[in-house]
Amino acid sequence: MSPVNFLTSASCRPQEADGIDSVIVVDNVPQVGPERLEKLKNVIHKIFSKFGKITNEYYPEADGKTKGYIFLEYAAPTHAVEAVKNADGYKLDKQHTFRVNLFTDFDKYMTISDEWEAPEKQPFKDFGNLRHWLEDPDCRDQYSIIFEAGERTGIFSNDAKEPIVVEERARWTETYVRWSPKGTYLATFHQRGIALWGGEKFKQIQRFSHQGVQLIDFSPCERYVVTFSPLMDTKDDPQAIIIWDVLTGQKKRGFHCENSAHWPIFKWSHDGKFFARMTQDTLSIYETPVRKNTSISAVLDFSWSPGDNIIAFWVPEDKDIPARVTLMQLPSRHEIRVRNLFNVVDCKLHWQKNGDYLCVKVDRTPKGTQGVVTNFEIFRMREKQVPVDVVEMKESIIAFAWEPNGNKFAVLHGESPRINVSFYHVKNNGKIELIKMFDKQQANSIFWSPQGQFLVLAGLRSMNGALAFVDTSDCTMMNIAEHYMASDVEWDPTGRYVVTSVSWWSHKVDNAFWVWTFQGRLLQKNIKDRFCQLLWRPRPPSLLSQEQIKLIKKDLKKYSKIFEQKDRLSQSKASKELVDRRRTMMEEYRKYREAAMQMYQEQRPLRLELRGGVDTDELDSNVDDWEEETIEFFINEEIVPFGDLA
Repeated sequence: MSPVNFLTSASCRPQEADGIDSVIVVDNVPQVGPERLEKLKNVIHKIFSKFGKITNEYYPEADGKTKGYIFLEYAAPTHAVEAVKNADGYKLDKQHTFRVNLFTDFDKYMTISDEWEAPEKQPFKDFGNLRHWLEDPDCRDQYSIIFEAGERTGIFSNDAKEPIVVEERARWTETYVRWSPKGTYLATFHQRGIALWGGEKFKQIQRFSHQGVQLIDFSPCERYVVTFSPLMDTKDDPQAIIIWDVLTGQKKRGFHCENSAHWPIFKWSHDGKFFARMTQDTLSIYETPVRKNTSISAVLDFSWSPGDNIIAFWVPEDKDIPARVTLMQLPSRHEIRVRNLFNVVDCKLHWQKNGDYLCVKVDRTPKGTQGVVTNFEIFRMREKQVPVDVVEMKESIIAFAWEPNGNKFAVLHGESPRINVSFYHVKNNGKIELIKMFDKQQANSIFWSPQGQFLVLAGLRSMNGALAFVDTSDCTMMNIAEHYMASDVEWDPTGRYVVTSVSWWSHKVDNAFWVWTFQGRLLQKNIKDRFCQLLWRPRPPSLLSQEQIKLIKKDLKKYSKIFEQKDRLSQSKASKELVDRRRTMMEEYRKYREAAMQMYQEQRPLRLELRGGVDTDELDSNVDDWEEETIEFFINEEIVPFGDLA
């Protein structure tokens, strides 16, 4: 049946006057007889009513069966657009994958010219080298700071002596800034939307118009950016949360927002191919580019593996059915591990940075006892059948953190003033060993170095900025210090430096940031007027293989002399200025000598002409042709009588 016949064949079908912008065509629908038609209609209605109210539906038939395509009309055109975006490619079963189009698209496709027209060439925009900071010969990392109560924003290169200004601007952002996960872009916030900056001179690369935007999040691959605004949202046109394509600036999809208290609302898989969100106890998983993959009900929390497309989620107890933690692999939806839990109050999911381990912190109330007991359920993700080890703690838990690139974890437990920190080692023999416990610590936060081994135990805000620098290889306290009223701790991407700061946003006096070595030696105290925020610029993953990295570490002594020489030269500002001055003088001399030699060569014909064709430039060059001659001549003679000397 043609589209025209569809619009005019019966009164129950969508009428042309009703507005065909609200009509969609669904192809690859199962062909069924009258006995199965009602069941098919119920399935179709359940799938497509999620996108809006369906006012009309039509199932063309021939020879007692449906034809394999249907027409659906929505109450509004925006609903039809949402249905096309989300249901196109929907896999009903192994034999049927829906193809969904707007009815109005048929006219567009039927009027396509048979003659090919070359697309208009777009001008190339050169934003410079977006990874230029990685080419710094001294391997200095960069960081952004906001000061003067948000009026000024600066980008600095970190140096052991003092920060080096890279870029500084007034009113660059209206609230705060964010780096993208690989450090390629700097995002600034404005009343009308988000701007992305990058390149050597931090040129504007992209803009996203979202009125009243307050929050932002990037996908790990930096291909998508998610923005949130509480101002723009309607029932028919969701605008509270928008997913954008970073390269094109195009809006991919909008979502309603029931609750923005837990940001980011969307959580991404490690490669950016999937993202998921929680809505009223339902976990919805999407596949990029923004296509719904599956939904799981009764879920309270979830988290993606940082190393694989595996999602972990937990479901609470329901009558006689125990709570459970499930590990699901995507896109296959295969459940690789299910763990049943009993008497559960709450669960928290903590992944190790590489996805080698998952810790599920389970708060339980055992039968016949009062109070809460905490179990750490450790899933060994790289082992066959994913075995689980359990560590039980009867004290209240303040903080938990995995070693980023290792198999240790740290736990802060107890109550002030008796707060303890315990270090555990997940061994290969299936055991978890308590390595060390420090008691009576002034700490409420754990900050591991990005490279592992070293960490900072910090007592932020109410604990007056107490700091303890720990080497977990032998569990020794390298240094104990204090940054009074410190509100934040930030490690640089390499793990060489750590910054503590007092933000004007949380404390109105003593606003500054201090730079420390990983061993706890204070290098700088940088006082900035109404300092607000410091963020290190992330580094992308290394292009080197693990074997190459091991080889570099093995041969590091070969380069140590060069590094030590550079360190000695940079030990004082005076020596640095002297070296720079000498380098400048040497460069000036080199340029002068090149110019003199060029002039000397240009004047050679003139010298030959003045000297009768004799090349005097070469007279002294042939040493073998020299002849030695001795000349003696009388100079002076004086006679002095001896008698006169007496």
